[in-house]
Amino acid sequence: MTHNIYLYILVAAFVSFLIRVLPLTLIRGKIKNPFIRSFLYYVPYVTLAVMTFPAIVTAPRIPAAGILALIAGIAASWKGMNMISIAVLCCAMVFICETAAVYIL
Repeated sequence: MTHNIYLYILVAAFVSFLIRVLPLTLIRGKIKNPFIRSFLYYVPYVTLAVMTFPAIVTAPRIPAAGILALIAGIAASWKGMNMISIAVLCCAMVFICETAAVYIL
């Protein structure tokens, strides 16, 4: 059974290598298609959102605090606040909601 672990690691490393190397070797020229260019432009933002959004809702003890912090963060970013201010605002929102929930419950 333990000798199969090395095979699994080797296959995972090979697949990971192919995913990174194939686009570099197959696409040599500049990508001119506007749809593909816009798709590739937004991939990092979507990846970050997919990793961050579940943590925003599930990290606090009370999911409603995370949802309220998310709404406050979206509103603050819409108003043009910088990232540090938004992070502080969202942390404060979670803290206030969880502290209030302790006294209410």
